[in-house]
Amino acid sequence: MSDFTISDAGFMQAALVIARKGLGLTAPNPMVGAVIVADGEIVGRGFHPRAGEPHAEIFALREAGERALNAELFVTLEPCNHQGKTPPCTQAIIRSGIRRVVIGTPDPNPSVAGRGATSLEEAGIKVEIGLLAQECCRLNEAWNKYITTGLPFVTLKSAASLDGRIATRTGNSQWITNEKSRHYVHQLRATHDAILVGIGTLLKDNPKLTARRPGEEPRNPYRIVVDSLLRTPLKSKVFGSDGTQKMLLATRQQSAEKLAPYRKLVKDILILPTNSLGQVDLLELMKELGTRGITSVLIEGGSEINGSALDNRIIDKVCFFYAPILVGGRGSLGMISGEGADTIDQALPVKDITIRHFDDDLCLEGYIDHC
Repeated sequence: MSDFTISDAGFMQAALVIARKGLGLTAPNPMVGAVIVADGEIVGRGFHPRAGEPHAEIFALREAGERALNAELFVTLEPCNHQGKTPPCTQAIIRSGIRRVVIGTPDPNPSVAGRGATSLEEAGIKVEIGLLAQECCRLNEAWNKYITTGLPFVTLKSAASLDGRIATRTGNSQWITNEKSRHYVHQLRATHDAILVGIGTLLKDNPKLTARRPGEEPRNPYRIVVDSLLRTPLKSKVFGSDGTQKMLLATRQQSAEKLAPYRKLVKDILILPTNSLGQVDLLELMKELGTRGITSVLIEGGSEINGSALDNRIIDKVCFFYAPILVGGRGSLGMISGEGADTIDQALPVKDITIRHFDDDLCLEGYIDHC
């Protein structure tokens, strides 16, 4: 076990901050940050901006130049040792004369699997692993799952009153949460590869499913609609001007006649098997999304799609907003329906919970499956 210093932790924290500049941009690659330190001073910084471009270590080495000789490299993820779209980072590190490499977390990618660290050690470089490991792991929670299972990381987002209602008995739901909470939701959208809703939410709200962030360039993820019977109106806002490129429709409907008008609007229509209730099988949908390189999905549906996600055990993380109001009503909707658990001991535990405040609103985030 390495004895990391306070200074070491500070440099790795700097690498984490830099890595987050790639938030929402790097899929299907991970976010990575790197800093090079010479004589206690950061002389090189880098992050991975997007797939196909150089990795964080390369940018840091370029900035450091000759000062990399006998310096230390702090990197959030184990450097790659294989030829992909870019050359292996380990060789560039070795050539630079770096004397010590501190790694936040090993790379779970089977193409790396410790070989990056081993390559550096064989070249005489001191390698230490595990500094701020939990933070570095969380940084790439979506990619970690995707690269090891082929499935996207799924976050379930919902907004409710304090008594757990997402709509009144008449179906009214806008707006339960405040403007600051809704702004944060757009940040969540921008950091996920895809947003998923069910047909109930689409018919009720006619959402665009875009990520609107004041002062920033729009980054709109894939828009996924789960519509078992193809009831989506052809003029729905969700199709948008880029519908053929950025939308996916999941259905069980196989009728060529019913599918024909949608094929003019949507490039990707998935005809999927169903569960025992005749609904699109969400686990099969996740498998299909994984083959398309979609590493993270934000579910923003209503009670039914939330329940189906829970029943299918596809949820990795929850993000629940609570507004300081009480709705009540026997006919008002709860956050999650579906079949649910028969007994309390069958309920899914939520761990590592954090709570944010958006004025009077509360946002509870927690993990069902964690690093």
